[in-house]
Amino acid sequence: MKRIVAALILLAALPVQAADLGPICPDRPGKGTSPCTLAAGHAQVELGLFDESFLRRSGVTTDTGNAGAVLAKYGVSDRMDVEAGMALIQFQRVHDASGTVNSSGVGDLFLRAKYNPLSTDGPFALVIGPYLKLPTAGGGLGNGAVEGGLVAPMSYDLGGNWSLAMTPEADMLKNASGGGYHANLVDVVGIGRGFGNVTLGAEVWSAQNLDPAGTVSQYSADVDVAWLIGKDTQLDAGANMGLNRATPDLEIYFGVSERF
Repeated sequence: MKRIVAALILLAALPVQAADLGPICPDRPGKGTSPCTLAAGHAQVELGLFDESFLRRSGVTTDTGNAGAVLAKYGVSDRMDVEAGMALIQFQRVHDASGTVNSSGVGDLFLRAKYNPLSTDGPFALVIGPYLKLPTAGGGLGNGAVEGGLVAPMSYDLGGNWSLAMTPEADMLKNASGGGYHANLVDVVGIGRGFGNVTLGAEVWSAQNLDPAGTVSQYSADVDVAWLIGKDTQLDAGANMGLNRATPDLEIYFGVSERF
């Protein structure tokens, strides 16, 4: 009898524990990373259904994108999760006066851990996220190199459903010449506003690729929207507009995230 009572108490407590979880906090949408980790024992899948960028320069058209970009997460503690991500279909089309070249295949595999160093809740959030890229991309879509880096996403609750976020990032990328590595410095600054279950966001993104062969600077202005369905499902879409010649003119994407 005691075992039955204990089991009933446990079953009654499970919905309460689930209800204690806040709304899903995926890294989608936007180029920034969310300063949150997944609760212990929970899994989350973030799926980029479609993503394509368009670049037109000097008579050459380059369209690059992916479909089925999966990011899987698992909470190992209330302050840390582990993640793995890969684009199941990656493609590129290059067209000029001589014709069109199409490439396709799987993307590279990204492994990451996210750790929350803050022991208390508050308006400021911070996460540390080292990552490693393993060269699994096929069809000439990757550089065949092991690379890695560190992101440190942070945000501040401004009140009134407004939030300010930043994601500084430092990467170690393989030199274009094939020998050695160089730094790639990225930052994303964004602001968001919640309207019930819908959140609108705007970001400014910059990247400085410090390759010895020549520094490449990229900049974009981005907008996105996220729609929360219940606490565990989110739909999203966004558009990124290039601000200089080294950046794609336009990128559009949409996807879905689910917590289990």
